[in-house]
Order: sequence, then structure tokens, then C-alpha cells
Amino acid sequence: MICLKTHLFDLVTSEMNSKSHNDRPSLLIRFYYLLKPIIPRRLQICLRRIHAKRKRYLYSDIWPILTRAGRTPANWPGWPDQKKFALVLTHDVETALGHSKCEALANLEETLGFRSSFNFVPERYQVSPLLRQRLSERGFEVGVHGLLHDGKLFRSREIFRERARRINQYLNEWDAVGFRAPAMHHNLEWLHGLNIEYDLSTFDTDPFEPQSDGVEMIFPFWVNGAREHQGYVELPYTLPQDHALFVILKERTIDIWKEKLHWIVAHGGMALLNVHPDYIIFNGSKLGLEEFPAAYYTDFLMHIKRNYEGEYWHALPRQVARFCRVLKNHESLDLCGERIIS
Repeated sequence: MICLKTHLFDLVTSEMNSKSHNDRPSLLIRFYYLLKPIIPRRLQICLRRIHAKRKRYLYSDIWPILTRAGRTPANWPGWPDQKKFALVLTHDVETALGHSKCEALANLEETLGFRSSFNFVPERYQVSPLLRQRLSERGFEVGVHGLLHDGKLFRSREIFRERARRINQYLNEWDAVGFRAPAMHHNLEWLHGLNIEYDLSTFDTDPFEPQSDGVEMIFPFWVNGAREHQGYVELPYTLPQDHALFVILKERTIDIWKEKLHWIVAHGGMALLNVHPDYIIFNGSKLGLEEFPAAYYTDFLMHIKRNYEGEYWHALPRQVARFCRVLKNHESLDLCGERIIS
């Protein structure tokens, strides 16, 4: 075990010393997920914190703000109702524990006048049909978050095709139109195999992700398929994820969220946030290794209401995707930064 731990540490340290954004992602991802089941969680977090500390220094020029990601797409018409920016809230529910906290998180948001999407892993834990129904009836959205959350979705085309078949079954059963891959792994070409209106598996800039090639945009964009009218909308997250911010980087304020939001607003982009119920503590008890107080999220939502009331289009992911599809159908989706994947 000591030898394995040393080998993993050496590999991660070697990768940290590279300035390349996407240095050996396949090797590193596969090696990590191969050893992950036998590495104590505390050691995993320790290694990730060492890794992130180095990366934060190396990539300070592109994170949390990548200046070139703020460019406005050509002929951009603006958001509905002439709002300054779009606000999209999403949640990845990674474990049964996170599943048990979904209603508390929905209650928090609803009390403050917000709605969000909850993305569930179909075959990692039992997903309650009643919970999905209640969320939908209250104006929230339900999406699919991978299949097993084991890091193998894009390991080969054959694996993806087999899992895509099952993912499509859940999309149909749940009346869901959106998808996000675990760990933000992504292959935009292969995702044409899913029956989706949108994907959430990318980001504008995030050097802390295992597959760290950002799309360098704070706007949604259309991913055009090989055939006419084939495609889906890509919605990159543009605000740092909660786990990276509060668990890995050990931030104790929401200042980075506020700073990045201010910049997105100034550029008229899309503020898309991913918060995991798994890591939120609602009862004020002592924080565990991978937990942060719900007050951080509450304070950020209150900050949005206080400082930007009336300035944002608060939309579910499917609403943003359908807005972009209308633009595409009017033959003007360079408005949203068209990407052609053939």
C-alpha cells in the first residue's frame, strides 16, 4: 500500500509541475480511478489539496477569471427581457447521502425565490421516484449525472455506447433532457449518442478538474452534429464548484464566487453554478473532512438578490437550452458560439 501511495504521489507531483492544461489526462484519470477504491479518502483529499495548491499558483493568470472567456459572441442579441446576465443553478447528487439532503437544499432555494436542477446518478444509489416527482412539481428540474460515477464512461467507445443506451433509458423514464458527466469528463462528439437537449460537462476555466481543457466561454454554445439539425446545447459552468473551493482549496469565504460573478455580469454572460448537496451541512454541526456550512450558499444567493435584483434572467438549464435552440433555428447560432463536432 505504501508503494502504491508513493507512486500515486509521484505521478500527481509530476503532473503538477507541467504548465500544460491537458497534460496526459487519459493516463492520469485512468491511473487515479484504478487506485481510488484502495486509497483512503483522507489521503485522496490530502493529495488533491497538495496538487491544487501548486496549480493555484501556476494558473493564477487564468483562474478564477480567464479574461478571453469574456468575449461576447458575434451578433449576440442579449438575454430574454433584456436582462444583463443569466443565472443558472445546478446540483450534482453524487451519493445516497446527497440524495437525502436534496429536499433541504430545494427548500433553502425556494425560500429565497430560486429554482435549480438536480442531477442524479441512476445506478450508484436508489433514486426516489417520489423525490423526482416532488422536485418537478415545485418547479425544479431533474437531470442525469452519468450512470455509475466510476470514471469509466469515456474509457472506450464501446463502453460509452453500452452506457449511453442505459442513460437514454433513464432520460426517457425521468422525462429529463439534460446530462452532466461525473468529474466533468467530456467528449462532445460522443455525447451525440445521448437523447439530450443540453450537456453540462464543461467549464470556461478550471485547472483543478482532471480533464482541465476549458471551453473558454461564459456563454452557452451549440454543438452541431454530423447530420443537419443534429446537435445539443453546451452549458459550461462558470463559477467555481463548491467542493474545489471549500474542501480542496479550503476557502472560508464566498469572495471568489462574488468576484467571478461581478466579472460575469460586467460581460453579460451566464453565471452557472454547480453545488453538491453531499457536502453541505444544514444543521450547524461540526464540519467533516468534505463538508461546508449551508450558510455559504445561502449568503451567496442573498448576495445575488441584494446586488443584482431585476438584472438577471434566472432560468433552469432546459430553458437556456431551448432559448439557444430558437436562435439556432433562426440560423443565427454564431450568437451562442457554435461548435461543429463531426
